[in-house]
Amino acid sequence: MKVHTTHTSQFLGLSPSSGAWPTANYGEDIIIGLVDTGIWPESESFSDEGMTEVPSRWKGKCEPAGTNGMAPRARIAMYKAIWRYGVYESDVLAAIDQAIQDGVDILSLSLTVAIEDDFFLEDDSIAVASFAAMEKGVFVAASAGNDGPNYFTLVNGAPWMLTIGAGTIDRKLEGVLTLGNGNQFSFPTVYPGNYSLSHKPLVFMDGCGNVNELKKVKNKIIVCKDNLTFSDQIENAASARVSGAVFISNYSSPSEFYTRSSFPAVYIGLQDGQRVIDYIKESKDPRGTVEFRKTVTGTKPAPRVDDYSGRGPFASCRNVLKPDLLAPGTLVLASWSPKAHPDWSPAAIRSALMTTAYSLDNTLSPIKDAAANDSPATPIDIGSGHVNPTKSLDPGLIYDAAAEDYIKLLCAMNYTNKQIRIITRSNHDCKNRSLDLNYPSFIAYFDSYDSGSKEKVVHRFQRTLTNVGDPMSNYSAKLIGMDGIKVSVEPQKLVFKKKLEKLSYTLTLEGPRSLKEDVVHGSLSWVHDGGKYVVRSPVVATSVTP
Repeated sequence: MKVHTTHTSQFLGLSPSSGAWPTANYGEDIIIGLVDTGIWPESESFSDEGMTEVPSRWKGKCEPAGTNGMAPRARIAMYKAIWRYGVYESDVLAAIDQAIQDGVDILSLSLTVAIEDDFFLEDDSIAVASFAAMEKGVFVAASAGNDGPNYFTLVNGAPWMLTIGAGTIDRKLEGVLTLGNGNQFSFPTVYPGNYSLSHKPLVFMDGCGNVNELKKVKNKIIVCKDNLTFSDQIENAASARVSGAVFISNYSSPSEFYTRSSFPAVYIGLQDGQRVIDYIKESKDPRGTVEFRKTVTGTKPAPRVDDYSGRGPFASCRNVLKPDLLAPGTLVLASWSPKAHPDWSPAAIRSALMTTAYSLDNTLSPIKDAAANDSPATPIDIGSGHVNPTKSLDPGLIYDAAAEDYIKLLCAMNYTNKQIRIITRSNHDCKNRSLDLNYPSFIAYFDSYDSGSKEKVVHRFQRTLTNVGDPMSNYSAKLIGMDGIKVSVEPQKLVFKKKLEKLSYTLTLEGPRSLKEDVVHGSLSWVHDGGKYVVRSPVVATSVTP
């Protein structure tokens, strides 16, 4: 089988000769369930050339993932739940339930169902449905949402699923506007058209509000600068059927939502826009050429958390730090890490992905936040960091959890038996309860105001690690502290004598009752004495409130 991959796989460090791809046999016989808008099975991307027979355990029907995917030998089971006029909760629930019955191994969800601001997990149909998937051993990965960058904009934050923030990669999809005087301007675009606007007349319209006026120049490239939103400008230009349009905005890099328009549009900032306007006013015959589908790779910095990515904490379960990870999400259809450990629980897989994630970009600086002028992102934005598929195959240690552990958490959150029954579909007496889920990250809350009290606040977390690496292995704790917070761990050394042995430790945070900053963060890493493994977890102290 000849493998053809997109640039995303290269950015993730996936190689056909070593690492995650060959180890996981390119995802062979893994079935990935997608709940989304649907696919076109006749596309060459889903050719079954070179594929094995559909696994006999499979109860539905499915398509090859295709040669352009992250797991080229895996199969896609598509459940269409999003239609032209929206998405209905009943369709999503039915799709996930059917996927579980059919026997998918992984569920990928890039959607959420509209819910009120103050809601409980039993009101979240995706949380309820994914709990059933987790119980069946199905690994559920879901997007953090597109409503960032403010705090508490994250969705799909149930602790039994992997919540993924949207990261950029070192690739830009660009177009180029060339003026008649030779000046060129690049702009972001994912316009699907495969043609150029060559040497077309340019006309400055000032505003794009009057469709009838735009129709008078429909054979030209219009240049618009007004107070309308991008969506209004695009709609008017498309209605007038102009050849193309240059939109000048305060935002030199508009949201990807607009750059994927099916209309041939150019987006530039005020400074470049003024140069275009000056050229039109000074030229007797102003003309321009627009070329689309230009790809630039190796751009820096990358990855970054994109501005639209949903940010934590997750209001309905604040005791668990979300999101869990950053992964390619901007200008990428979807991505998964090949499932090389089919016997592992969903929590174990999530742990491996989180504790091996990296926190530095390709300039060796902390991953940046596009919504904060490229200042360093925090775990509230990116969780444990950016996914590293190859390292996740052999994490050394894992934080495991079962359905009973999530039920203990729900009990400690004072969920009633009725509420828990809605989520778990069974009764529980809540004799055992704990807010301290065995999770690969830590978050502690402090006051946001200064009461003048000098009283210290102490937060303790207990965690249990399972050895999945070398049978005889020692790990030492390495702490990166936080300003104003005393952080300690006991014991400071873990000595494993056999594989699958479990050892516990306690992490303690001690600080003032109130914090001066919204978020301060550090990390706890368990470092293998031989240097083979580094099992890293983010540690967050925050004063943010919904």
